[in-house]
Amino acid sequence: MIAANMFKLVVNQVSMLTIPLLFFMIIGYAMCKRVKVYESFTEGGKEGFEIFLQILPYIIAILVGIGVFRASGALDYISDLIAPWTLSIGMPADVVPVALMKPLSGSGSLGLVAEVIQANPDSFDAKVASTMFGSTDTTFYILALYFGSVGIKKTRHAMVAGLLADLAGILAAVWVCHQVFK
Repeated sequence: MIAANMFKLVVNQVSMLTIPLLFFMIIGYAMCKRVKVYESFTEGGKEGFEIFLQILPYIIAILVGIGVFRASGALDYISDLIAPWTLSIGMPADVVPVALMKPLSGSGSLGLVAEVIQANPDSFDAKVASTMFGSTDTTFYILALYFGSVGIKKTRHAMVAGLLADLAGILAAVWVCHQVFK
């Protein structure tokens, strides 16, 4: 018991000190290399703002598209349409909208996960939704943002690879939750 408490104390202390130590190590290294830290920081902030202005139209377009997708009822229609298949693999029906929304929007899918959790926080559905949220990525958002910001029109296999990775994350989340929580 004492060893477990000591381990927990050490982990907590290391966790609290990691970010500040890393910050000071980077600044110290830059100063040793005679880098003008403040000027570099402000220049990076300026470049970041310029990049933000470049990608803003793509962010707005994807957010409007997601809003239309949800408000039109298409998400619910598609969820109901594929629910028999998803139930056959053990995916709860309430989690299907999360699986469909996550490739489009992190915040949209987070809202859906929150709805599932709010309905019953300790339920199997909430555990699957949470695991699925952490196991997948916002594929279309990433494609629109990154490829759009640099002007790439032909994404080649990026979309297929991203969607296959999302599918693998969804299936793995369902399988792992069945193994751990059922």
